[in-house]
Amino acid sequence: MTATDAQLIGQVVDTARYPLTEPGGAASNAVVADVRSELGTVGCSVLPDFIRPSLTDTVRAEGEAIAGLAYDDVEVVNAYNIAPDTPLPDDHPGAIPMERGNGFVARDLIPEGCLVHRLYTSPLLQRFVAACVGLPAVHPLADPLAGLCLNVVAPGREHPWHFDTNEFSVSLLTRDADAGGAFEYCPDIRSAGAENLDDVRGVLTGRREDLVRRLTLRPGDLQVFLGRFSLHRVTTVRGGPARHSAIFAYSERPGVVGSVARTKQLFGRVLPEHLAAERRAVRGDRLLD
Repeated sequence: MTATDAQLIGQVVDTARYPLTEPGGAASNAVVADVRSELGTVGCSVLPDFIRPSLTDTVRAEGEAIAGLAYDDVEVVNAYNIAPDTPLPDDHPGAIPMERGNGFVARDLIPEGCLVHRLYTSPLLQRFVAACVGLPAVHPLADPLAGLCLNVVAPGREHPWHFDTNEFSVSLLTRDADAGGAFEYCPDIRSAGAENLDDVRGVLTGRREDLVRRLTLRPGDLQVFLGRFSLHRVTTVRGGPARHSAIFAYSERPGVVGSVARTKQLFGRVLPEHLAAERRAVRGDRLLD
């Protein structure tokens, strides 16, 4: 822990409530235990007012300044983020088309001085996240586009049902919508060894609303989420401003870079780092996506 990092966390995070500057202390351990308990039972934990209320306007304004840089090509997708023309049985949930209208501002377009960028690279935040997800350490992605991004959901658009490619994610809501834009998810609807296609299809067709949980998030709230096995979405934003959230992508191992296909889908471009990583990629499981 450096003095500069401790100062940053102390200035930005409500450390009386979330004592990141005292890792291993009794108060910090209690917070971590609460997060791990929620992740173990419902696959998601929200830390309300993680950012000091005095800085939520700053974080919102920084997001608004770059939101216009988002790659927001509307496209037809499926819950598994695989090619829509992938041969699948007619009753397979991957054959259900959805329209993805959210956009992403890539990491290389987010100024390093922005609070979300400084938080993403904070060793203290990384140590806290690692403890919360039960890992010895987590690492920022080596991906120059996907490690940190701003998710922009404009009025009339949504981020439809999908699974994440990484087992956990961390996000910070920086601007809320006037209406709509709710985060919904189905905890552990699949596992590493079982796709549970009937349940997934039930959610996509509206027959299994009993499997769906809905969260009310506010600007400044930090969310730790296990999205690899939990189907999730952001519902259509209605009226008012766009919904913005900063996504902090970490990995258990260093050097992780996204696939060429997924990177091009999300950001509309790929870089030499993605082409090089594609040649040495190894899958961690046998799930469809």
